[in-house]
Amino acid sequence: MIERITRETGIKLKLVIAPSIPKFEAELYKATPDFAFMNPYQAAIAMKSSGYLPMLRDKKPLNGILVVRKDSPYKKLKDLNGQIIGFPAPNAFAASLYMRAKLTEENSLQFTAKYLNNHNLVFKHILLGHVAAGGTVNSALNDEPQDVRDQLTILYQTPDAASHPIAAHSRVPENIRKSVINALLGMQQDVEGRAMLKDARLPNLVDANYVSDYQPIEKLNIQKYVVAE
Repeated sequence: MIERITRETGIKLKLVIAPSIPKFEAELYKATPDFAFMNPYQAAIAMKSSGYLPMLRDKKPLNGILVVRKDSPYKKLKDLNGQIIGFPAPNAFAASLYMRAKLTEENSLQFTAKYLNNHNLVFKHILLGHVAAGGTVNSALNDEPQDVRDQLTILYQTPDAASHPIAAHSRVPENIRKSVINALLGMQQDVEGRAMLKDARLPNLVDANYVSDYQPIEKLNIQKYVVAE
């Protein structure tokens, strides 16, 4: 995707992949990257602290889901009281941060959080019985083999939130931001581009707006659930 955008716009972009979410956030909040692909909570914080402007996001809303084994004794949320629940990372927005806030604040659930580094390990720990349930997202569940999905069921889902935006720092000139936006939107017009966007989980790009999409996240009272590295 980066190579294609560079080829079509003449704007030289370098892809940098952080080794962890906390390290990504450290660079983001220092305003190191010119462009960044971030989760909704990071978008809300980065706009205020670092001046990032959301440009595009996927049309489909983002939801966290809490899954259990189909044959487990946990049929309702209250059944998980006092149990161990797995999460991919502390500050993954829908799968962990928003999920833990909702389970605690609105459902009065007491549980031990176990952070397992990625979604795949969350599913494995559930199936092996190492955790009672796990926080994840639909896209991650859909990526699993059918035999894994057949053994799991969704017990709870968080409310809709705007999905991860591609954002630009405010120092990036408007004409460059528009060129990148147009290149990304143009990828929806051909088979190769659509395949790239699907792999990046951005199959249906739409404009992202800070006020309507990400500012409401500031009111969710989830800051206290953020875990520092």
